Amino acid sequence: MGPHPAVAAIRLAVRRVLHDVLTEHSDRLARSVGHAAPARSSSLRPACADEQPLVLVACSGGADSMALASALAFEARKLSVRAGGITVDHGLQDGSDLRACEVAARLTALRLDPVEAIAVRVGRGGGPEAAARDARYAALDDAAERHGAAAVLLGHTRDDQAETVLLGLARGSGTRSLSGMAAVSGAAGRYRRPFLQLDRQTARKACLVQSLPVWDDPHNADPAYTRSRLRHEGLPALEKALGKGVVEALARTAQLSRDDADALDTWAADADASVRDDTGRLECAKLYALPPAVRRRVLRRAVIQAGAPAGSLFARHVEEVDRLITGWRGQGAINLPGRVEARRQGGRLVIRQG
Repeated sequence: MGPHPAVAAIRLAVRRVLHDVLTEHSDRLARSVGHAAPARSSSLRPACADEQPLVLVACSGGADSMALASALAFEARKLSVRAGGITVDHGLQDGSDLRACEVAARLTALRLDPVEAIAVRVGRGGGPEAAARDARYAALDDAAERHGAAAVLLGHTRDDQAETVLLGLARGSGTRSLSGMAAVSGAAGRYRRPFLQLDRQTARKACLVQSLPVWDDPHNADPAYTRSRLRHEGLPALEKALGKGVVEALARTAQLSRDDADALDTWAADADASVRDDTGRLECAKLYALPPAVRRRVLRRAVIQAGAPAGSLFARHVEEVDRLITGWRGQGAINLPGRVEARRQGGRLVIRQG
C-alpha cells in the first residue's frame, strides 16, 4: 500500500522542486567546467557528495513547515540531495528559545543536516508582522550563504496565497501585489514554495498520519494581527457569502495577475531607455505617451533606483509622481520614502535623493 494521499501530495510537490534544483545545479557545474549543460532528467544524481546541492527547509514547527520538512527528508535521500533545516526564534513570546530548540531537535530526528536554531531581534519598521518577516528572511539569507545552500524551501500554502492576495487588494497596491507570492523568488531563485497549489488541511493531515508533532503559533489566532483576522474572520465571511471555492479562485487570480505583471514589467524595462534624453533624464512628453500601466512601472523603477526602499513605496506614491506627468499644474516636488524627491523641471522629470 502506498502512502496516504496527503503524504503523497506533499512529497510529489517537493520532488518536483528538487528536480528543478538538481537540474539548475547540474547546469551550473557543466558551465563551470566548460561543457554543454546536460538535458533535463528526472533522475539527475550528482556524481559525488561534494557535488550534491544543499537544500534547506525553513521550519517554524507548524503543520505546513513540518510537513515540508518531512517530505524534504524523504525525497532528498532518494535524489542524493543534501537536506538541512533552519528554525528562526523571533523572541516575541516567552519560551520561544526553548521552542526553537525543540523544533531543531525534530528536524535532526528527521535526519536533516545541518540544522540550526537562529535567534533574531525584531525591529519595529513597517509594523510587527513586516518587521518579523524582515528579520526572518535576513536570518534565512545569512544561513543560506554560510552553508552554501542552493535553495531554501518555504511552507506557504494555497490558503496563505489567498490571504496575501486579499491583503494586496485591501492596500490597493496594483497587479503586482495581487500576484501574491511567487513559487520561486529571492536572489538567484533562492526561495522555493512547493505547497502553493496545496491547501493547509493537506499539510496538517500529512502531519497527523505521520505522527509528526506540530506547534500552533498563538500569534496565528491573535486578532491583533491583520493576517490572523483575515484568516479567522475575513475568509470565512467571504466563503459564507460567496460559497466554497474562494481560496482556489484567489490563488488562480494570483497566477493570472503574476503573468500580467511579468509581461508589463518586461514592457516597462524595454520602454525605459526610449523615454530618456541623451543625458539619461526622463522626458515628460515621452512618458505621457506610454500606456498608464507601463508608465507607472517606469516611474517606480526610477524612484527605487534613486534610493527609495521598494517595500516602502506604495501605489499612492507612484500615483503622485505620475501626476507630475499627467496632471501638471506647476506643483512642487513630491517627497518619497528614502528621502527621495521627484520634481518636474523644464520638461524633464528629476528624481533624486535629497
